[in-house]
Amino acid sequence: MTYTLSPWRLDDLFPGLASPELESAFAEVEKKTSAFENIRPELKPDLGVGRFLEILRELEALLRATFHMYAYAILLFSADTQDQEAQTLLGRIQQFGAEMGNRNLFFSLWWKGLDEANASRLMENSGDYHYYLETMRHFKPHTLSEGEEKIVNLKNVTGAQALNTLRDTLTNRYTFKVEVEGQVREMTEDELFALLRQPEADLRARAYQELFRVYSQDAPIIGQIYQSLLRDWHNENVGLRHFSSPIAARNLANDIPDDVVDTLLEVARKNAPIFHRFFRLKARALGMERLRRYDIYAPVSASSKQYAFNDAAQMVLESFSQFDPNVGTLARRVFDESHLDSEVRKGKRSGAFCAGVDPLLTPWVLVNYQGRAEDVATLAHELGHAIHAMLASHHSQLTFDASLPLAETASTFGEMMLLDRLLAGEKDPAVRRDMLFRQLDDAYKTIVRQAYFAMFERQAHEMVMKNASVDDLAQAYWSNVQEQFGGSLEIADEFKWEWIVISHIYSTPFYVYAYAFGQLLVLALYRQYKAEGEAFKPRYLKILAAGGSEAPEKVLSEAGVDIHSAAFWQGGFDILSGLVDQLEKG
Repeated sequence: MTYTLSPWRLDDLFPGLASPELESAFAEVEKKTSAFENIRPELKPDLGVGRFLEILRELEALLRATFHMYAYAILLFSADTQDQEAQTLLGRIQQFGAEMGNRNLFFSLWWKGLDEANASRLMENSGDYHYYLETMRHFKPHTLSEGEEKIVNLKNVTGAQALNTLRDTLTNRYTFKVEVEGQVREMTEDELFALLRQPEADLRARAYQELFRVYSQDAPIIGQIYQSLLRDWHNENVGLRHFSSPIAARNLANDIPDDVVDTLLEVARKNAPIFHRFFRLKARALGMERLRRYDIYAPVSASSKQYAFNDAAQMVLESFSQFDPNVGTLARRVFDESHLDSEVRKGKRSGAFCAGVDPLLTPWVLVNYQGRAEDVATLAHELGHAIHAMLASHHSQLTFDASLPLAETASTFGEMMLLDRLLAGEKDPAVRRDMLFRQLDDAYKTIVRQAYFAMFERQAHEMVMKNASVDDLAQAYWSNVQEQFGGSLEIADEFKWEWIVISHIYSTPFYVYAYAFGQLLVLALYRQYKAEGEAFKPRYLKILAAGGSEAPEKVLSEAGVDIHSAAFWQGGFDILSGLVDQLEKG
């Protein structure tokens, strides 16, 4: 089969924005919510196991129907962030979802408040719902009264959610003008990002300068949005819910102990010098005395090899199939069901993501494909997320979706399988060498860069609550960058605005450490794969098949991983240090 660049189809959710099916979904969710409200008098400590399971199945059906609507609105908006009808639908569904959520809120509050003996009795016989129920009870110390929880839910619609939608709408309308080969071209953000890996040094610099020129014009506005989001996060999670710190709220949501995240970030900080060595090595490979920050993703050869989309798709599918035929078959479903939006369009959300909407539906994947090697890697990464969701599709709507740190496992592993495939098929030594340099480029981008983003977030949350200005945050980020690179690079002043470009720190505070967690975990797993071959595969696939049905610590412990150990995280950096050693030896 030949694959071409195309938008996705959302028919598996709803036929269209104005379809009767979408309108009737509002009525159906309203009906299910009213029916669910009727079970409230039954929620007593001596509730029978059989009836408890029936209630959970009713809740699952209600949440599935609601999430279909929400996912449809998000996917429609992502395909064109300037579409006013999509914007309106998203706002309507966020409001509707909050109202319906408030009406079934009583169940989670009852469950969190249930005595330990009866909770254990019901969980013991809850089957696949067990971990979902267990994690809800983790939040008992941070749960408010029913009235307060309802206010928070409604506040989020016109608060954090609205601010993030506003930022997306604002930044996705940006266009950038850069002179390329003597002509000024207008381009999207993703097209601009493609220039950052071009061989021409001046072009890379112009691209970065244009990126920050455009963003910095709105820095006071985007910065105020960030300040408001941080205050909102602090007010709710530290002020009202009494988490010990802003990041602790994310850690509990990920079910990752605070000490594990502290250890991960500290090991990353200690190992930043590995990449200082790499950047000095790369400067020599590029014939430069010292790299500029503009140059860290520069190719070490002048090769500008392009990959047609069909070739990229076939390579990714082949690499997955070589690992396991079923994995390749699952990835092919995303293409065959037109659940992939691959073209570059004005107004389309930049970057890439995978949305696992429902264990019964093939996930949707968004990329902005431009034919570069990194676009092929991004395709493999996002399809890895999709495979993860599909391998866990035997779980319930409430337990198939992995927590953020484990969610990066299949995606990053997919990239490494692709690299093996590319290296095996590439005969040009310059391209092969460039691929090895690119592997370390990507390791920096995924591990150390993300860890330093998380460190900046911790500092920014503290600073905003002490009334820091947008310029204060920019200066703090500038200090963060200086430490991160340790004098190994020349860094232009405009990089103090890099933080306003990073969407994750707005939409999902402290998401970013999940990338470092996932990459270091995959380095360890991939080393096991290379050592063990076929014997490794069942253990790895078991990790993915667990989805969100067990605690990450338990899933990884069964695979022989101690996430509390600094030595475990150091092992991933030791692999990277070894790669730098190899490049230094030539």
